This record gives sequence, structure tokens and C-alpha cells, in this order.
Amino acid sequence: MSVLHLNESEFNEKIPTAPIAMVDFWATWCGPCKMLAPVVEDLGKKYEGKALIGKVDVDENQALAGKYGVMSIPTVIFFKDGKEIGRKVGVQPASVYTQTLDANL
Repeated sequence: MSVLHLNESEFNEKIPTAPIAMVDFWATWCGPCKMLAPVVEDLGKKYEGKALIGKVDVDENQALAGKYGVMSIPTVIFFKDGKEIGRKVGVQPASVYTQTLDANL
């Protein structure tokens, strides 16, 4: 699977060891999140084997969303070696995400 659906324990296991990761914090009821989903899926395929592309359902992982200060969804957070290096709030074009991913590969 190119996009990993992460719960808190999987997040804590995989993100610190990923050289670069992009995580979409979303919810099933969120309209803009549904608009962003195909972009995230495409990026998951494009970056398979190069970057970890993940999704975190904020309703199921409220503590994780709180830990990272996710106040609006969708929020996409980029991590390098487990440390946050950037975030984008709201729906953005794919090029906005690829720019950060490519700059950190």
C-alpha cells in the first residue's frame, strides 16, 4: 500500500525512522479532506519507496492531532528524521506538496 493509514502507535514507530514523511491529518466527515484524498493517493504512488506518505484520522487519533496542534483539517505535516519541517493547512495543489518532498529527498 502506497499510503499508510496510521494510528498513534504506528505513527510513533514509523515517522521517527522515515528519512522524509508527509502525513495528512483528516476526518471522514471533512469535505476538503475528501477533495485532497486523490492528491495524497497519487503522491503515495509517486513517492513509493522514496518517502512515507501517511494519513491520520483525527477522530480516531485525537491525542496525536493535539500533540501536533492540528486545529483545522486537512493539515499536512512534513517530517524529516522524525522532526517537523513544515506544514500546509487546507487543500493545496499537488505541486505544493511535491516541492517540499523533492527538496528533502
